[in-house]
Amino acid sequence: MASSSVGYIALVRRNATFRRLWYGQIVSQLGDWLDSIAIFTLVFALTGSALAVSAVLLAEFLPPAIISPFAGILIDKLPRKLVMVLSDLVRAALVLLLLFVNDPGDIWLIYLVTGLKFATSAFFEPARSAIIPNVVTREELVAANGLSSTTWSAMLAIGAALGGLVAGTLGVQAAFIIDAGSFLLSAWLIGTTPVSETHHLSQPDGEPPAATIEALGQGVRYLLTTRDIIWYAAAKGMWNLGGGVLVLFTLFGQQVYPLGENGAISIGLLYAARGIGTGIGPLLALAIWGGAVPVMRRALGLSYFLSTAGYLLFSGTDVFLVALLLVMLAHMGGSVNWVYSTALLQIEVPDALRGRIFSIEYALLMFVTALSSYFTGLASDAGLSLQWLAVALSLTFLLPGCVLTLVLWRSRGASNDTR
Repeated sequence: MASSSVGYIALVRRNATFRRLWYGQIVSQLGDWLDSIAIFTLVFALTGSALAVSAVLLAEFLPPAIISPFAGILIDKLPRKLVMVLSDLVRAALVLLLLFVNDPGDIWLIYLVTGLKFATSAFFEPARSAIIPNVVTREELVAANGLSSTTWSAMLAIGAALGGLVAGTLGVQAAFIIDAGSFLLSAWLIGTTPVSETHHLSQPDGEPPAATIEALGQGVRYLLTTRDIIWYAAAKGMWNLGGGVLVLFTLFGQQVYPLGENGAISIGLLYAARGIGTGIGPLLALAIWGGAVPVMRRALGLSYFLSTAGYLLFSGTDVFLVALLLVMLAHMGGSVNWVYSTALLQIEVPDALRGRIFSIEYALLMFVTALSSYFTGLASDAGLSLQWLAVALSLTFLLPGCVLTLVLWRSRGASNDTR
């Protein structure tokens, strides 16, 4: 039977709770991308080093990779809305510290604030993924994830373009102030949203450290022993074997297609193209295939091949407009992978374990992206051309795509949720 998933407009109109959480996502992520473009621009301007830019990405991805599995235990013990609000307030305070960065001697502060900020995000993002099934019906679930992904994409596109414009005209400090304000507004929107949560009521208080490790172990055992869950949870991490493309945006923007001061405008446009692509991908996938479980399983592997094609062609063009279109194509595939893997986990993982599973998934994603970004910057500073780097990264999408296609293409018979 075909999926009966509702559309985006119907979801927003009829579900006031999800709508308010969605508003919080919009303002928070818009400010985030303004902030990110400013940081990349500032670091390269102060150091002139691709490895220094990679170090920013390491500061973004490594702390969450370490903290996220343990954050998942807290997410399953506390009201997830509370975790999200506190995360927003902490990040607002951290971003304001970036106003004190003025010269190369202050670069350590960028790395420190970035690491702490994204460590805090390791609580927010899994909590947001885990809370969505508590505020939507099964019929609304795929649309909710699609809209969340499309919103992330739209805010990336708008925020990156605005971030490049703000950093290139008003200066990076203006972007930092806007980002801090966006976190405060997000905290207010989420904090005043009524959400019914019961997962934490049965959790015992005052557990010893051994019980905390056992709680994490319970999530890991479920992940490793439950059919196909490991593949759903690994899908985003495997795609991010090519996560070094984020370093390429800064390098191509400043060295190949420089627009604005220190290439800030071209960097912003490359990130904006990424955002547009990730917005289009789920829209097309949901319109063509819908949200039936067998279809989502099969689409996971196929989505990687779009990313391979996009970045392989990107490596061979020197026309900026064509480069932007190819970045869009590559990230259409990435977004389909993101939306469907998230929805499959939300459908199949029990509520009591959902925070831990999403946190483990987030840790894997962050760790793989950190390694890919680091080695991309290292290879660039060692003299490998940007074009060959793009070729190498495009091929990292190929093997995981083949593996997931072979593993998940089979039918799951009567056990499939095909609503």
